[in-house]
Amino acid sequence: MNANEFIATLKIISLEYSDAVPKRELFSLAKEFQHIPVSEVVKLLKDKEYDHRLGAVAILDFKARDKKTSTKEKQDCYHAYIDNHKWIDDWGLVDRAAPYVVGGYLHGKDKKVLYTLAKSENPMERRTAIVSTYYFIRKNKIEDTFRISEILVNDADEYVQKAVGSWIREAGKRNEEKLKSFLNQYAATMPRVMLRYAIEKFDKETRARYLNLETVKLADSKLSHKKP
Repeated sequence: MNANEFIATLKIISLEYSDAVPKRELFSLAKEFQHIPVSEVVKLLKDKEYDHRLGAVAILDFKARDKKTSTKEKQDCYHAYIDNHKWIDDWGLVDRAAPYVVGGYLHGKDKKVLYTLAKSENPMERRTAIVSTYYFIRKNKIEDTFRISEILVNDADEYVQKAVGSWIREAGKRNEEKLKSFLNQYAATMPRVMLRYAIEKFDKETRARYLNLETVKLADSKLSHKKP
């Protein structure tokens, strides 16, 4: 099995649908091809067709999750993702693979690369930085999630904002006081969408309190710009 066979099989499947191939079909095919060499996966990852690239990251994800995958191959999957990030140019591609391919590999290792990605000019690389920490959260390790979120807390990109809000919310399920401490410091200045995602699971009163912090910030800002 190789990249060309994956593409040929996907083309046959596409004949059954008048529109795009459903994600469930694409991911099911990726699972069937999860044992192809990583070098073949990279060929798919560099393809101009989005579904081929989505298939590639899904294959990497299946490899990373499989307990039978060797340590060496998981390392190869990680490098395939990081070294070819220019083709991982959509939030759906990032979210499909970053948690296990990147986060899973880096668990228990030096995470400097995530902090480098968090400062990248490429918003999808910044999204990878925060989304990868999902694996750490699952292991009750939330420090990197909040540290990386501090770097990204005023990010201008909507997809980075949503990811930061979502991931600190998930980290907050492990330690609510840590999340509240983060929000007490940044809620008044972080982008609105990030804040809304972060407080989504709080009760109505708590949500209102954090949303009001931004209202107060805006009011103070208007006052400071008024002429005496």
